[in-house]
Amino acid sequence: MAVRETIVSLSVLAALSLGQAQSRAQGVIDDWNSVNTPAAPALKPIVVDPRTTALLLFDFTTQTCSPDRRPRCAASVPRLKKLLDDARSHGMYVMYSVAIAGTGRTDILSDIKSADSEPVLPPLGPDKFINSDLEKTLKDRGIITLILTGTAAQTTVLHTGGEAALRGFKVIVPVDAMSSNDAFPELYTAWHLANSARIMDATTLTAVNMISYK
Repeated sequence: MAVRETIVSLSVLAALSLGQAQSRAQGVIDDWNSVNTPAAPALKPIVVDPRTTALLLFDFTTQTCSPDRRPRCAASVPRLKKLLDDARSHGMYVMYSVAIAGTGRTDILSDIKSADSEPVLPPLGPDKFINSDLEKTLKDRGIITLILTGTAAQTTVLHTGGEAALRGFKVIVPVDAMSSNDAFPELYTAWHLANSARIMDATTLTAVNMISYK
């Protein structure tokens, strides 16, 4: 009887352990609704040298940035225009990209349209360094700092910004000049850039009106 009771007890313990392991295996999905939002990272004023800084405007086209498609992006256009006007007035290098196959320079929003001399990268995916000469182009011009804007934040801003930091660039992200379908991807992107090892040390989160020029 004692042997049988021991076997039963071990079976029960094994079943409980298996159930606990399966529960733990689901991890954050089980905890999703109880996770608290972390404190917002601090925004910092920053002074940039326009001679060694580039402004990157990624994927702001009529197909991706409109009141119907992405209202948060449409609302950011006046800030983007101010940032662009300031950059141009200081002689800063400006570069664009488009995200959808078959689109190009003429699809960029009219309020922030590119000048003929400002390059427009073709659709490259979320990391604009992959399959492009972006790094070489920037470094050949002596660019060491990037002001990065884009839509959607969780793709272009997150991946290109993180990769730029890992490749040795200083990265400035005005959070009011990046956008997505809703606020959470923007929140996540800002948190990731401000908290990831090696990336955080090269990244400054700021706002358009907190950027000044030497």
